[in-house]
Amino acid sequence: MADNYLENKFEELRNKPAAKKHTASLSTLLRKNRSYRGYDQKCVVMEAQLRRIVEVCTRIPSGRNQQVLRFKLLTKATGSDKMQGLYKLGGALPELHLPFPGTEPEAFIIICSSVEPDKWVHMDVGIAAQSMLLKATEMGLGGICIGAFNREALVETFSLPCEPVLVLAIGKPAEKIELVPVHAGYSLKYYREDGTHYVPKIVVHDLIL
Repeated sequence: MADNYLENKFEELRNKPAAKKHTASLSTLLRKNRSYRGYDQKCVVMEAQLRRIVEVCTRIPSGRNQQVLRFKLLTKATGSDKMQGLYKLGGALPELHLPFPGTEPEAFIIICSSVEPDKWVHMDVGIAAQSMLLKATEMGLGGICIGAFNREALVETFSLPCEPVLVLAIGKPAEKIELVPVHAGYSLKYYREDGTHYVPKIVVHDLIL
């Protein structure tokens, strides 16, 4: 073996370009970022993960740059069980009584506004919610925006200093969801068949004026 073999091998490895880390495309994240109503409770979401999700809000747009949103993080360790009975899921499928027993979400982010909600606050809530759910998807999790919740009970139960405007449930999805392209004017009600949740979405041609 040549005396400089190891030296040359080391130099070769040092100069080899680092392998690029694979990251999911936006299209992939958007496709996976569905409204999940059932979760795998074997996957325990930690507060550190919720913090990573909320952290995206330090880098997103804000109407008038007011940055008035505040966030309450709830995990199994910090009382997320108290959320049960304070919200509803699957309003379009009341006969199913979603979520099914044993698939309830066990981690939540309560989005609050530190000022009286107006159109700018509602715009911020939409941007923040979508951004956080995309981050959750990137992390291998999923979630859903919950607008049907008991505001007064939420404030009292978790001693919230400002008004809750939206709740995100976060967890490991335990559902199969498929998008169904439809034309404008068709029914947009989501439905389930053979265990799959189908969500109609208007095709791009009909969205453009």
